[in-house]
Amino acid sequence: MSNSSTTGFSNPSTFFLLGIPGLQEAHVLISIPFCAIYAIALLGNFTILFVVKREPSLHEPMYYFLCMLAVTDLVLCTSNIPKLLSIFWFNSREIDFSACLTQMFFIHCFSTIESGLYVAMAFDRYVAICHPLRHSTILTNPVVAKIALVVVLRGSMLALPCPLLARQWPYCRTNIIPHTHCEHMPVVKLACADISISSYYGLFALISRIGLDVLLITMSYTQILRAIFRLPTKDARLKTFGTCSAHLCAILTFYIPGLFSSLTTRFGHNLPLHFHVLIGNLYLLVPPMLNPIIYGVRTQQIRARLLQLFPQKGTKLLSFGSGSQSKSRVMLPGSMVLVSA
Repeated sequence: MSNSSTTGFSNPSTFFLLGIPGLQEAHVLISIPFCAIYAIALLGNFTILFVVKREPSLHEPMYYFLCMLAVTDLVLCTSNIPKLLSIFWFNSREIDFSACLTQMFFIHCFSTIESGLYVAMAFDRYVAICHPLRHSTILTNPVVAKIALVVVLRGSMLALPCPLLARQWPYCRTNIIPHTHCEHMPVVKLACADISISSYYGLFALISRIGLDVLLITMSYTQILRAIFRLPTKDARLKTFGTCSAHLCAILTFYIPGLFSSLTTRFGHNLPLHFHVLIGNLYLLVPPMLNPIIYGVRTQQIRARLLQLFPQKGTKLLSFGSGSQSKSRVMLPGSMVLVSA
């Protein structure tokens, strides 16, 4: 590998992923939580898809968005984790140049798609809470399909220039990437050319994805909170606010590490490399693990269908609904039934 890092090449056939710089000796140990997170993400998201597909009553806009989010999470973590584990377990660091650019595209494309889906789900929640009687007429199946198409097209269009720009640069410094995957800026920083265009475009894509989407989500949840505070009883307000706050935590878990990773890659030159890499993996791995739990397990309809798959255990678990210790439910017309303790 040392010979591959010498100067004098402009079109490298392969790159070498370093993994987590400075923590190579601990790669096997570090792989344990990564592998566990990936397994939970696979199980949770496939379960969401299975339950929604089997249950006709869940064929509604919120669950369509939830299924799209599950597929996006599966692609997002699968674009990264298998190669990461092969580095940690088998020291398989080599990645073809074209495969590296393909991985770059998938990561940025599906990160943008996931961000767009958070906006769509926030809009669905806004309509369900603020305009419950009009929910079925506003969010029809054709409207949901158009929203999904716009989200996918936007993700593809914003992500495509990143690998196209990266392909055109000459790489005459090294072909060793100090990362676990082919992130845009760590790759183009290896070029021996003025990469200002790539850097500026990356910032533009970041603002278009995080800045605009966070603004739209904030507007939606501002209206939602105003509607919550107008609910007639304090108990109803607390229950609905508790559910919305859980969803907001899932959204923040996606945006904060993503924004922090993008900004530190460009401006955080004094931070250790392993910190950059760990943060860069955090926003790709934690949301796919948390989303099925927050959007799925906490949803009464999905949880009820899951319990039907295990009738003997489910009977005992469902017994919590009787007596004075029963849980309270808040119905959001046209959307999910949200359960709070």
